[in-house]
Amino acid sequence: MRKYFVLVLGIALFACSQQKGFKVEVKLDGAEGQVVLEERKDGAWVGVDTADVVDGVAVLEGEVENPGAYYLSVMGQRAKSLIFVENAKISVTGKADSINFATVKGSATHDEYSALSEQLKKISDEYMALYQESRAASAAGDTAKASSLMEQVEEMYESTNTIQEEFVKEHPASYVTPIILGNIQYGKEATELEELVNNLDPKIQELPMIVDMKEKIARLKKVAVGQTAPDFTQNDPEGNPVKFSDVYSQHELTLLDFWASWCGPCRRENPNVVAVFNDFKDDGFTVFGVSLDRDKDSWLKGIEDDGLTWTHVSDLEYWNNAVAKEYAVQSIPQSLLVDKNGIIVAKNKREEELREAVEEFLAD
Repeated sequence: MRKYFVLVLGIALFACSQQKGFKVEVKLDGAEGQVVLEERKDGAWVGVDTADVVDGVAVLEGEVENPGAYYLSVMGQRAKSLIFVENAKISVTGKADSINFATVKGSATHDEYSALSEQLKKISDEYMALYQESRAASAAGDTAKASSLMEQVEEMYESTNTIQEEFVKEHPASYVTPIILGNIQYGKEATELEELVNNLDPKIQELPMIVDMKEKIARLKKVAVGQTAPDFTQNDPEGNPVKFSDVYSQHELTLLDFWASWCGPCRRENPNVVAVFNDFKDDGFTVFGVSLDRDKDSWLKGIEDDGLTWTHVSDLEYWNNAVAKEYAVQSIPQSLLVDKNGIIVAKNKREEELREAVEEFLAD
């Protein structure tokens, strides 16, 4: 009887020792008011818990179904710190004015993320130093040295993508993997993404972020090279509906260009697109611009300032642009080359590659 009682007591003590839910103790120098824990859902910030700062400490509590990425901030401040929360006792220490450098302890998932982040940061610091050297060499007129340094910068930058992709492949059951896969998904074709997703542990494949990625892969397959571009209609700046197929069917080759006036890389690429358009518009080439702007005046000013004299449409819904969603656009600039039958013949050709692709197609 005594042995049975001891066994029951031991089980009870073990059960009581298990962490039910999470408890995040936040100590940030200079923090006042409240500390907020949020998650990102469907492009919006969703509150998970809020706690008052009392004697320099705020305690956030709740329960998560699976470990995942959440965001910590001080109420009223824009800066947020990504932390991986799991059902455990977690501590966050640092300074309120540099919360992104806060130290997180108690989350094994966050430890895994931190180890990878530190590896990537070391490489990032190195290639940024080389980048500054390259700029200095260029300013001094040493173009050979500047070019050589930039090649090293590009190689090191690419190595960070390789490291992240290897992490995804080697950690198929990690709750960190969806975030890393989200970082490297841009620019990948549907087949590449599908292979990475199919390699994941079944429990990871069921997470919302991966479910969304599977839906994106399905959309990407519909806009792959060789497929017929999905037709659509949106309004031009005057409010007139314009059907995409009515444009591409009248030209040998059409560049479907996703851009926005607020997008720096888009604006830097525009002079190149203008040059290619001017050189080949008489040979059957045109451009069809779809803007992810949300302010009409800014959109129109961007068109005028950059001399974009082709057809433009937009629903002024920013990242919720209906066409951008249908074409699985998650970063801009992004583009497709479509022939007069609506067949996608190339994707994301920029700078000299765009000119070469247009010239080669029209020469056939």
